[in-house]
Amino acid sequence: MKRDLVLDAAKKPGQKVRLLGFVDTRRDHGKIIFFDLRDSSGIIQVVATPKNTKPYETASKIGSEDVVSVEGEINLRPKENINPDLPTGKIEVTAEKIDLISSSQALPIPIDDDGYDIDEATRFKYRYLDLRRERLQRNLKLRSTAAKLVREFLDSQNFIEIETPYLSRGTPEGSRDFVVPSRLQKGKFYALAQAPQQYKQLLMIAGFERYYQLARAFRDEDLRADRQFEHTQIDIEMAFVEREDVMKLTEEMVVHITEKLGKKITKKPFPVLTYQEAQKEYKTDKPNLSTNNKDLSFLWVVDFPLLEKKDDGYTFSHNPFAAPKPEYQKDLEAEKNLERIESLQYDLVCNGQEVGGGSIRISNPKIQKQVFKIMGYSNKETEEQFGHLLNAYNYGAPPHGGIGVGFDRLVAILAGEDNIREVIAFPVTSGGQTSVMDAPSELDEKELRELSIKTQPIAAKLNKKPQQQK
Repeated sequence: MKRDLVLDAAKKPGQKVRLLGFVDTRRDHGKIIFFDLRDSSGIIQVVATPKNTKPYETASKIGSEDVVSVEGEINLRPKENINPDLPTGKIEVTAEKIDLISSSQALPIPIDDDGYDIDEATRFKYRYLDLRRERLQRNLKLRSTAAKLVREFLDSQNFIEIETPYLSRGTPEGSRDFVVPSRLQKGKFYALAQAPQQYKQLLMIAGFERYYQLARAFRDEDLRADRQFEHTQIDIEMAFVEREDVMKLTEEMVVHITEKLGKKITKKPFPVLTYQEAQKEYKTDKPNLSTNNKDLSFLWVVDFPLLEKKDDGYTFSHNPFAAPKPEYQKDLEAEKNLERIESLQYDLVCNGQEVGGGSIRISNPKIQKQVFKIMGYSNKETEEQFGHLLNAYNYGAPPHGGIGVGFDRLVAILAGEDNIREVIAFPVTSGGQTSVMDAPSELDEKELRELSIKTQPIAAKLNKKPQQQK
């Protein structure tokens, strides 16, 4: 007999079904035993009576979170037993056969509540149990639907989904790189890509014009509610476009995702503020225009400074590939009024959180070299780190621009969560410990020798307490 899902079974009153899932709760009412069976689609009540001896005996022994198979008939519940809070609340399964597939020990954490008050380290140690709770099941299903909606929209706009490498070389993207030693080339290291930035620009030069991917990005940065070591971004790049073209398409995509998921946006089209206006009126470049947190208030911030002044010179505001506005190009070339130069960068903000950022890119190698020079790069350093991109520009580079939308942040907002860890299946803790797997961990001497790596004694071996992350 084939398997039925709970929600499908609810549509089959009077028919025989076979259900597989977890025992959610069990109630022994004298001679009648009730238990709720839970699968990925929902929960349904199962009834076992002494009339059917074997299933009744099995039902008397099973406990919460046991995995069982149930065969029986779908029947309407008596009116007084209807549960209006469940999609299956009007029906139940009269068990004719129950098989215990796998028994469960007492769970180390409760899963029948929202779980917010449970210690993070404990939750993530048992993340495979934590994920059983209804809230996280709902969050990850919403995330899956959102990903489908992203692809649905971008495919309809003639974009091509292309994967770019995770193993790359370190480039200045604003955070520390995660490095990976090379076994074949001793003493050399890969860097996990902080973003597909240069690859997607090379794809524009390759002539693809409209690219996207749900890209993983790896950044060794301090962890907060909206940051993880690895995150997913909706990565988009377009050729032969201006700033407003990218903003318009991104806005249409975000509206498509949000409204398909039944959420309300307070104002369309999204308001647009300049960086100076946002700072003057709201004292931040991520203003929150929402008056009701259940509604979503999106806005654009534009005209960011191209460069930021540091003690030892200048660095980029967005990334080193963002183009200056055309009217400031002469100042850039003359290296004057540098702090006043505005860029073609744009940020997407929702309820006070930055959920996306992008720019029109520099496609002129002369201008790109000038930006690197102002940032303090020598000609040799520029050639070593960016020579591949600058050389590609010499073979015909279309004007292009794009954006990266933080998928985890967007989904967290849509799910009503304050922390992106609540919409990621296996996140790291605030201290950088992975869920379930005990990582980071040490390598044994054989592995270190194979990679030509020698480690220094760690704090614990020197009888020093490691500094705790705040």
